[in-house]
Amino acid sequence: METEKMTVIAVEPGKKPYVQEIQSGLESLQKEVGGDIQAVSPYTDAVSIICAEEGKLMGMPFNRALRDGDGHIYDVLVGKFLIVGLGEDKFISIPDELIPKYLQVFETP
Repeated sequence: METEKMTVIAVEPGKKPYVQEIQSGLESLQKEVGGDIQAVSPYTDAVSIICAEEGKLMGMPFNRALRDGDGHIYDVLVGKFLIVGLGEDKFISIPDELIPKYLQVFETP
């Protein structure tokens, strides 16, 4: 039986974001971010940020800032995080047309 894969954008501290193919499912997401996951959906697009739920408590390195509509920082993401697509009841591959947009959003550490 072949395991389903999904395409995500991976963002690591101090590095440019990149497209990565991973196994779908909870265990794979946890492995990629280094712990139990938390989903953050600050955008109107059907995407979500998957990060380590206790990344800050675990002392993971700072990665990228989340900004409001006025450009003010309201939170900071730590450790490696992923940008995934949102399906009806599960995380899915990020839509191809959104990949360039989110590579640019997270271009600068």
